[in-house]
Amino acid sequence: MTRLSGPVVRCATAMRRGLALAVVAGSFALAACSGASGAERVTVRFWAMGAEADALRQLVRGFEREHPEIAVEVQQIPWTAAHEKLITAYVGDATPDIAQLGNTWVPEFHAIGALEPLAPWAARSEVVDSSGYFPGIWNTNLIHGELYGIPWYVDTRLIFYRKDILARAGFDSIPGSWEGWRRAMQAIKRRAGPRQYAILLPTNEWNQPVLLGLQTGSPILKDDGRYGAFSDSAFRRAFEFYVSLYRDGFAPVAGYNDIANVYQEFARGTYAIWMTGPWNIGELKRRLPDSLQGKWGTAPVPGPAGDSSGVSLAGGSSFVIFRASKHREQAWKLIEYLSRPEQQVEFYRLSGDLPARLEAWEKSGLERDEYAHAFWVQLHRVEATPKVPEWESITAKIIDQSEAVIRGGTPVPRALAELDREANIILEKRRWLLARDSARAADEGK
Repeated sequence: MTRLSGPVVRCATAMRRGLALAVVAGSFALAACSGASGAERVTVRFWAMGAEADALRQLVRGFEREHPEIAVEVQQIPWTAAHEKLITAYVGDATPDIAQLGNTWVPEFHAIGALEPLAPWAARSEVVDSSGYFPGIWNTNLIHGELYGIPWYVDTRLIFYRKDILARAGFDSIPGSWEGWRRAMQAIKRRAGPRQYAILLPTNEWNQPVLLGLQTGSPILKDDGRYGAFSDSAFRRAFEFYVSLYRDGFAPVAGYNDIANVYQEFARGTYAIWMTGPWNIGELKRRLPDSLQGKWGTAPVPGPAGDSSGVSLAGGSSFVIFRASKHREQAWKLIEYLSRPEQQVEFYRLSGDLPARLEAWEKSGLERDEYAHAFWVQLHRVEATPKVPEWESITAKIIDQSEAVIRGGTPVPRALAELDREANIILEKRRWLLARDSARAADEGK
């Protein structure tokens, strides 16, 4: 004989009692059975990337206690597979309710119509307000003025440096201007050994030439993202400065694949300056020997004319709700909960990712931290990369042409002209779509 499970036995017993008693009493028993099943609970599906998913699982427990009518199902997606999996889910009509999305991916998923506009939700929220976030980070989620994401955690690139090596070169801090920065690198290189350098700039990264271009006022792409602006004077000035750091011997001609252990080489003094992100605060605390703790620091990126012109890249991840979600209201409640300053602080404690909320920095004292303070300063001076769906493809071309100059000796004007040509080919469909939309708008206005 099949043994009935506990909930089924209880419901069957209640039914029998309902038949034996009056009709009204029976109806109460039936209602009790329906409630016991928990069928009214809504499940919100959340896709998170990498280690963030582990921290998120701990945070959502508090949300579920506060909202017993909502269950949160967290699925961990490796960063290396995240983009393809999200695109596949959209094509297959199987997107989650809510996801962590890299800020540079927001334009692409907006372009295919995958994302829910969030301005109506934020307008009536007591938690989410643009004034509570770093302006440049908030701006990464605005597409043509419409809000599609809420910042979750932030990052940017700035200077990590060996205080002791810089001091021996005669500098007590990283200068704020390009001219001063170059003098410091010259002084470091003069004292360095034959296989030692002033700065590490991996040749297979696009971030450095782009952030230097933003510093000189380049839009990177012009005419609303229709064409490349790499040959224009602003980007050319930045790119020539960037390339000169290799030609003058300040930076090794090497990509990350050419360096066995970047932390070990930083400890050895192979390079004194490294442009990287906030995740390396924790890594350097763990990986550098005790003898070097206290002998490294962080500083904002120098600018062409001084501190105020030293902008960097607006990075990090944001919360997005997919348009196909059937539980948008519950997903928004989860965003509000995770956006509270106390939850942002706890997320930082669990993951090491920097909070998006200004109040979280202030309440936790993070803005005064020895290593994080430079990020506090820099995050007030960040700019978004071009908001076009094709940006990922264009960054690959930036790396190719940069290496053609640095490794292959291609003249800068020729490389930048080729970069414009390649970018313009990638952007051809964008130009066609914008022209079509403009024509439609003109016809509707007649």
